Amino acid sequence: MLGVVNLDKPVGPTSHDMVGFLRRLTGTRRIGHAGTLDPLASGVLPILVGSATRFSEELTGGRKRYEAVFRLGERSATDDAEGPLERVDAPMPSEAAIRDALAAFVGTFEQRPPVFSARKHEGRVAHRAARAGAPIEVPPRTVSVDAIDVLAVEPAADRVDVRVDLRCGPGTYVRSIARDLGERLGTGGHLHALRRTEASGLAVADAVTPDQLSALAADGRLSDAILPVGSLLPLPRVVLDADASWRFVHGSAQRHDGPEGRVAAFAADGSLVGVGRIEASMLRPEKVVSQEPSR
Repeated sequence: MLGVVNLDKPVGPTSHDMVGFLRRLTGTRRIGHAGTLDPLASGVLPILVGSATRFSEELTGGRKRYEAVFRLGERSATDDAEGPLERVDAPMPSEAAIRDALAAFVGTFEQRPPVFSARKHEGRVAHRAARAGAPIEVPPRTVSVDAIDVLAVEPAADRVDVRVDLRCGPGTYVRSIARDLGERLGTGGHLHALRRTEASGLAVADAVTPDQLSALAADGRLSDAILPVGSLLPLPRVVLDADASWRFVHGSAQRHDGPEGRVAAFAADGSLVGVGRIEASMLRPEKVVSQEPSR
């Protein structure tokens, strides 16, 4: 098996839990994912099957889209609903003030990761250090947000829920945006709910649930849910004849005229043979699939 499953991860399981689920379902050990989703988040989780795991870097690095609920009026130690939560006694802002504050998070800026995150600093994992009672300050990193569209503002007596459609680049913590929005408004804030609607060229409208995958497996049709990884790689395509494909998968550089940079290489039958780089009219393999085309 080789390809990508567009999994609609439910709230509750970890991304690692979903990898284990697919291992049991497929009987294949070589399973990974492209982009972690926290247990409290749902939506698109690309599951990589077989040699597709070699292309995790390419699939993880694209733009992403989320529907999120930012709750104002409460702080969270984890910056999300996992908590613990602390009520903030402050007047709730108007919708206009919320929209103005959100505009500051569109563009490219330095973002402070959550204290409870998988980021490492000086050899220590942030969430492990925080749970041990010795939180570490992870340095900020540059992130980019393309747009934050307000879908609804839902006020209550002591809080406001802000539902947004957010498009961003890789490495962006939506939790941090919720936290920093609350700080900017003086109300406190955290991420109350999150659903990833697009990632790695996949849309949640086309995703399959774990129950649907189980049903396909029971019918012997699990392969119906496995998409070709080559169609998702965000790279220019080059097509190689049988001899060039054979040389490529065996690691040989070869002459190939074309724009310089990284490319996805395909055999004449449309099957992916790997990812390479063209420099000075030479194509050099960087990653190859384990299934070799015939010469």
